[in-house]
Amino acid sequence: MIWYWEHREVLNCSLNTMYKCLGISKQAVHQLLDRRMTNNEQTGYLSAIIAQIRADHPTLSCRAMYYKIQPENMGRDAFEQLCQCLGYHSERPKNTRRTTDSSGVIRFENLLANLELTAINQAWSSDITYYEVKDKFYYITFIIDCYSRRILGCKVSKRLTTEETTLPALHQALATRYNQVPENMVFHSDGGGQYYDKEFLRCTQTYKFRNSMCEMAYENGKAERINGVIKNNYLRFYKINTFEELREAVDRVVTLYNNEKPHKALKYKSPIVFENNVLALW
Repeated sequence: MIWYWEHREVLNCSLNTMYKCLGISKQAVHQLLDRRMTNNEQTGYLSAIIAQIRADHPTLSCRAMYYKIQPENMGRDAFEQLCQCLGYHSERPKNTRRTTDSSGVIRFENLLANLELTAINQAWSSDITYYEVKDKFYYITFIIDCYSRRILGCKVSKRLTTEETTLPALHQALATRYNQVPENMVFHSDGGGQYYDKEFLRCTQTYKFRNSMCEMAYENGKAERINGVIKNNYLRFYKINTFEELREAVDRVVTLYNNEKPHKALKYKSPIVFENNVLALW
């Protein structure tokens, strides 16, 4: 998909030939390609959430997951077919956790694997998790600085679309850094569709990020750990009954985490204190 968008001018000649042979318009072909891209993106981000749900609820049926997630633009039968294609069946005794299914979707090279972290704004990492409130699922997107562990961007959403998850979280992270980040900084994530959406990639390209993706969850460990810390060490102790209460709780927790939570890896300093100390040395 991204290959197509980057090389569409090169393909113009062959596409023109195809238009004539098939007797269809250019607009129809590009609309078809856009629909296929959208479908692949939706499959990518749904598979990530399905994997997380099955890790927590190994015997939950595909139909039950459908009614909990309530995905847009996908009916119940299509959702169940997707679950079966991904290998998720309620009678399965063991869940093999994957962040996403890579079949037919974009995957960038894992640039974080051998990167030695020595400074802030060298690499950011992101992940999307779910949080259940009264039998309804909502979604939390985090973007962190891999060196300082600071949560730079966070978005609580009702839907899994790029416009409600990764894109606003990225805009917030950039605003946290006053829209001044070095070129060639690594942006690391899993293979969810929100991370190769056209609008998201347009933003990362504008700021000259190097997109990076993992294949297995442990390869995005820092962002995965943030999910667990925020949900298990904070949110579960709050009385949360509505979406608005969840959003307010997450905002409060992110502030507490960034300003007050000591980290062993940061010599028992909070992320913001650690960053301030690092900046003071420059």
